[in-house]
Amino acid sequence: MTITVYTKPNCQPCRATKRWLDNRSVNYQTVDVTTSPADLAAIKALGYEGVPVVIVSNGDAETDLHWHGFIPDLLAKYAYPKDVAA
Repeated sequence: MTITVYTKPNCQPCRATKRWLDNRSVNYQTVDVTTSPADLAAIKALGYEGVPVVIVSNGDAETDLHWHGFIPDLLAKYAYPKDVAA
């Protein structure tokens, strides 16, 4: 499982999402959509206009989970600390 957080500078919900993950030792990747037009296009293709966008991937695009915003309940459900991850 991989977690990717799409962000941009000066985004408070982005900072809150990353802080939540960091405080729980969750391994994740970040992508700054202001420096990556292809990644910005990818989240727009999913229907999102803003960030953060969190994608939890199990390696199959059809079963990937994704959402927009800082949503602690979803993070708690799908984000696991590094030492617990399968």
